[in-house]
Amino acid sequence: MKVWRFILKSSPKEISEKLESELKSIGGFVFDIDFEKNKSVTFKIRKRILYAWYMAFQNWTVVKGNLLKNDTENKTNVEITFKQHFLIKLIIYTHIFLLLGFLIAIISGINFNVIMYILAGTILALGIVLWIAIQRKFDKDRQKYKSLLTHIFEI
Repeated sequence: MKVWRFILKSSPKEISEKLESELKSIGGFVFDIDFEKNKSVTFKIRKRILYAWYMAFQNWTVVKGNLLKNDTENKTNVEITFKQHFLIKLIIYTHIFLLLGFLIAIISGINFNVIMYILAGTILALGIVLWIAIQRKFDKDRQKYKSLLTHIFEI
């Protein structure tokens, strides 16, 4: 989880209205906003999934933000976190459990043959490649969202 903090010279309501109007004009985003009682605003941004294969290309990062009213003047503390989508985490955890299952089977001697070694090695190599690809994609998505939000907030 990556956190990005900064201060803006507007009220949370003005910032959320500007963010909502800009994202609606761009299109292709799911934007949820929640006004809380203590004059804070929370929002969540992610790319919309129109087709199943979009999951593999677009919808890997979820942006969660919190706009907190600062007591001094007309300032707002902004805290934005970048997280990986739940299904991407599910793919990673499934891969880890599958590899652990193969390793337990090899160590315990349940199925002790060359094919098990080949399968476990293939899954391990695939897991390493998958992990590197996911981390690179997450960093690229985070930078894209930062530039988009910087443009919207005019930082």
